[in-house]
Amino acid sequence: MNLVNLESVSHAFGPKPLLTDVSLGVEQGDRVGVVGRNGGGKTTLVSIIAGELKPDSGRVTHNRGLRVGVLSQRDDFDPAAAVQDLVLSDRAEHEWAGDPAIREILANLLGDIDLSAQAGALSGGERRRTALAKLLIGEHDLIILDEPTNHLDIEAIAWLAGHLAQRKSALLVVTHDRWFLDAVSTRTWEVVDASVERYEGGYAAYVLAKAERARIAQAAEDRRQNLMRKEIAWLRRGPPARTSKPKFRINAAEALIANEPPPRETVELLKFASARLGKTVYDLEDVTLHAGGPGTGPLVLDHCTWQFGPGDRIGLIGVNGSGKSSVLRLLSGTVAPDSGRVVRGKTVRLAHLSQELAELDPSRRVLETVEEVRKYITVGKKEWSASQLLERLGFKGEAQWKVVGDLSGGERRRLQLLRLIMDEPNVLLLDEPTNDLDIETLTELEDLLDGWPGTLVVVSHDRYFLERVADRSVALLGDGTLSMLPGGVDEYLERRAAGGALSARAAASDGTAPAAAAQNGTPNGEAAAPGGLSAKEQRELQKELNRLERQLDKLGEREATLHAQMAEAASDFERLGKLDAELREVGVQKEAVELEWMELAERLDATP
Repeated sequence: MNLVNLESVSHAFGPKPLLTDVSLGVEQGDRVGVVGRNGGGKTTLVSIIAGELKPDSGRVTHNRGLRVGVLSQRDDFDPAAAVQDLVLSDRAEHEWAGDPAIREILANLLGDIDLSAQAGALSGGERRRTALAKLLIGEHDLIILDEPTNHLDIEAIAWLAGHLAQRKSALLVVTHDRWFLDAVSTRTWEVVDASVERYEGGYAAYVLAKAERARIAQAAEDRRQNLMRKEIAWLRRGPPARTSKPKFRINAAEALIANEPPPRETVELLKFASARLGKTVYDLEDVTLHAGGPGTGPLVLDHCTWQFGPGDRIGLIGVNGSGKSSVLRLLSGTVAPDSGRVVRGKTVRLAHLSQELAELDPSRRVLETVEEVRKYITVGKKEWSASQLLERLGFKGEAQWKVVGDLSGGERRRLQLLRLIMDEPNVLLLDEPTNDLDIETLTELEDLLDGWPGTLVVVSHDRYFLERVADRSVALLGDGTLSMLPGGVDEYLERRAAGGALSARAAASDGTAPAAAAQNGTPNGEAAAPGGLSAKEQRELQKELNRLERQLDKLGEREATLHAQMAEAASDFERLGKLDAELREVGVQKEAVELEWMELAERLDATP
């Protein structure tokens, strides 16, 4: 049954069209994830579907009696209203207290909030959870959620995904949390260039389908480019004054040139870090730390000994208020431990991306802000100016002369990260780096970090990002220790659910291996893991995987070359036959290498 229908809907803010002639519908049982660039029209689309915004043109039809529940990015709570009254309305206490579904929602979203507290006394995150709880307790045919995971920790996000999966309501969700998208959606809408592209499946299926569309489009573009080259060559053949080429051929070639698409916007992987790390990066020795200063606030670390080694890529996990940011400030040196000591390596060059953006002067221009750090940087064998790098990272033309105070949160986040990395650090501490970044920018950041060769400690509630950039996970479970999580986020959720906090307090005894090695039970970290592979065997497997990946890259490059040669030899059937035979042989080799890669990857993944 159709719940909402949009027919030829268009809407703009000022001169910028956000939606142009969009027609789509929401059916009963639909579970749609909405993605797209910040400012691209996602919130506008869902506001029109919800009936909160009237489009400039077109028609929006709601099924009669449709009950729509909306979680927007702002609430209109009365500051004097009690949380209980806002969430539970006029329900009697025995009514909601006896309803297990309501109790579950309250426990998972408002467990740490006094229901008698006034809305005006709540923090931004508490107000957000209150609004979400109010929505989920209600009965709706269609639920529309705009960034529902903001201010939720990993545990609450996992619960919300499970809760939504069990509801019968149709769902429309705007979020940059890719793990959440995959967990709750069965269809994906991408708002791009004032239109809505539709895909079947969640985020992973959307990425694959979009890549396939891009591949097909590129194949068509390659054919068009080849035709264009032939047409131009034909036009240029012979003296122009003596030619009598048909006018339609000239017009055809000019049309091809006129339709030449602009180059796609890409962010090149840049390896900025050049300073080398020594044997020691950070050693925590019998450290005690409270979040509010010596002896005040929650206890974060209690006589904790730990080691962060060169090349470690660690994701730090914990509930809100567990002290994750305090640990990063401890490593950065902005706070001191209550007792114990932090040994910092002599070669450490630190960059700390905090949640606050106050260190950016709002009155300065974007380009000036980068040039304060460095005007030129050498990447590989080429020297780049600050302006050139800004352009590659999305600040094109006039955007480089914007005042920092006028930038969006995502733009300021990207600018801040660029400033930090241009200073060539070898240790990165990232505190919620994904805040205010859209999915496209997140993938750019992940690519950048993929090629960055230093030590990384990242705090994030974005599970997809955390698992993507970190090699191991460590948790603060409230017992004053850092707990190793060989099973990653899944193990963290299991331990939280079970109320356990298995921890690893010791660093590597030889002072060189990362702390994870000591967890395996022997001083050199070579003890067999539960999956049967020692740490040494895992490293050998990883080396072999890297070798196979390089081989696949070379075979892929050879395939591309053969395709180009076949296009040039379109009229030479003998040469075409030889090239085709070689292409099939390369395909067979590639398939064999891919099969070997998958077998090794499965062995490695099976080892906790």
